[in-house]
Amino acid sequence: MQNQEILHVENLKTYFNTDDGMVKAVDGVSFTLNQGETLGIVGESGCGKSVTNLSVMRLISSPPGKIMGGDVFFHGKSVLSMSEDELRDLRGNKISMIFQDPMTSLNPFLRISTQLVETLCLHQGLSRSEAREKAVQMLRLVGIPTPEKRIDAYPHQFSGGMRQRVMIAMALSCNPEILIADEPTTALDVTIQAQILEIIKDLTVRLKTAVILITHDLGVVSGMCNKICVMYAGRIVERASTDDVFRNSKHPYTRGLIRSVPRLDKTTQERLYSIPGTPPSLINIPECCPFHPRCEHAMDVCRVKYPDETDFGSEHKVFCWLYGDSNRTA
Repeated sequence: MQNQEILHVENLKTYFNTDDGMVKAVDGVSFTLNQGETLGIVGESGCGKSVTNLSVMRLISSPPGKIMGGDVFFHGKSVLSMSEDELRDLRGNKISMIFQDPMTSLNPFLRISTQLVETLCLHQGLSRSEAREKAVQMLRLVGIPTPEKRIDAYPHQFSGGMRQRVMIAMALSCNPEILIADEPTTALDVTIQAQILEIIKDLTVRLKTAVILITHDLGVVSGMCNKICVMYAGRIVERASTDDVFRNSKHPYTRGLIRSVPRLDKTTQERLYSIPGTPPSLINIPECCPFHPRCEHAMDVCRVKYPDETDFGSEHKVFCWLYGDSNRTA
């Protein structure tokens, strides 16, 4: 069923204890992911996108990090309560992740074949010959030429784009139910970026895999995602379908991000919009709207209390004081 919920994140909080104070990297994040969906999580660097998804897979280093509250449910079962054996079965097998930098994600001392075959033997119970055969098939699927020969190469013998293709092949080799792609096109040129995104889109449709795409590029999510969560300062400030976000965005931060994207359909020559100011420090962040110093619509209430959730229907939810009872038509 296309509408079956497979992942539910409820009020997730992940904090880091530092010498300067408590960093609330993720501070009450909630979202759901259904079978076959692609969810985009967008926001500026440091807003908590990657930490959210590392927390989903319980990959937060402790210390200094710790999941302080909330829960993550995979098919209704709490991930935060799983044993190490259950987590080992979950990671890579049922939920896979493509990390930002493929060079540091792949072991530079091991051949590609060793790293791919080990994953398949561990999670799929295949023999080494069967695992190698499937690994070659996956490399072929992601567009690596002569995979029978290239599979025995070392990571440094591949370009950045080819290493990212290997990471995609590794992540999808066990047919996971969820693929988390953390800025999968970082440090790649535009042409290779488009190829990588097309590969992810094609393979996830073919394998019926749900995707969480982490990015700061709204142009990427517009063509890839069904739903979008916009994060700011460790919280989701707006979540809606992709169409609603681009056609009827509500939060001033979301609007600012959209205005910051270059557009080819604009006929007038004007300076590209930039959101004023900088993101706040997440150390001992006050309980008010963290965007208010940068917001042209800021009111007195924004400086003293975090906004309540406003529901616009069709799963479009916003946290902004502009849409309180007295301002609902704003």
